[in-house]
Amino acid sequence: MESTGGPYLNTAAVTSPVGIARLLQMTFGCTTFSLVAHQGGFSAAYGTFCMFVWTFCFAITVFIITCEFTHLHSCLTISWGNFTAAFAMLATLMSVTAAVIYPLYFVQLGCYPIGCEVRDFRIAASVFAGLLFVVYAAEVFLTRAKPGQVTSYMATVSGLLKIVQAFVACIIFGALVNDSQYSKYVATQWCVAVYSFCFVVTVVVVAFSVTGKTALLWFPFERSVVVYTFGAVLLYMSAAVIWPVFCFDSKYGSPRRPGLCAKSKCPWDSQLVIAIFTYVNLLLYVMDLAYSQRIRFVSHL
Repeated sequence: MESTGGPYLNTAAVTSPVGIARLLQMTFGCTTFSLVAHQGGFSAAYGTFCMFVWTFCFAITVFIITCEFTHLHSCLTISWGNFTAAFAMLATLMSVTAAVIYPLYFVQLGCYPIGCEVRDFRIAASVFAGLLFVVYAAEVFLTRAKPGQVTSYMATVSGLLKIVQAFVACIIFGALVNDSQYSKYVATQWCVAVYSFCFVVTVVVVAFSVTGKTALLWFPFERSVVVYTFGAVLLYMSAAVIWPVFCFDSKYGSPRRPGLCAKSKCPWDSQLVIAIFTYVNLLLYVMDLAYSQRIRFVSHL
């Protein structure tokens, strides 16, 4: 009998430029964590983080390829376009972080004391980790919204910036818990409240976009996002002024790194990291506000 249901497999999922990029992501990701697990080795929180990144990204990429190749994504109650765009941006950020951290902490030019074979495996893993970042960045480049194109929100510049903002906030939180002494002053506690509030709302915006539930809200989602972004700019501007004053002014903190401060765990170092990434996130929110004036939200793609 002749089938009337159409093709059951979507070959474009693996033959299109985006599909090829995803196949390379799967290949490079599997190669990277296999090299590390087999002989390269990892230890401490840094190594565990790198292995988590590579295995997590590999698993989600396999899931995406499988769903698109078999059309199973049409059965999911999420906005598939928003989900894949958000994951590609997140994977790009996570993979570039791991590609920097692993060689920084585990690769050395000499063979002593780990042995030449282990060193070679670690160098190879670092190379494939770099290639993994490149192919994830390539997917973001290929799937981003083009000028005048109606597409998923997370594929727009504003949507992609939301992922970067949340990722930068996670870096700030990591520095905060690393003995940053933020509880010394009410002013620095206010900065922590700013970071936390903006992070939570940004994650909520991403979650509503990915789940495709924005049309069910009783208020205009797109207008609320723009208003929130404007508020986040103001909040981060306050933190960008308050945090450096209460950490690096001689009246409240130290303008220079204390000489007796431990190399691996120094509050001044954490405070400097927080200050830098506060300005980074402020710039990201300003860019987001500028781009959000020109986008059109589509929740069901």
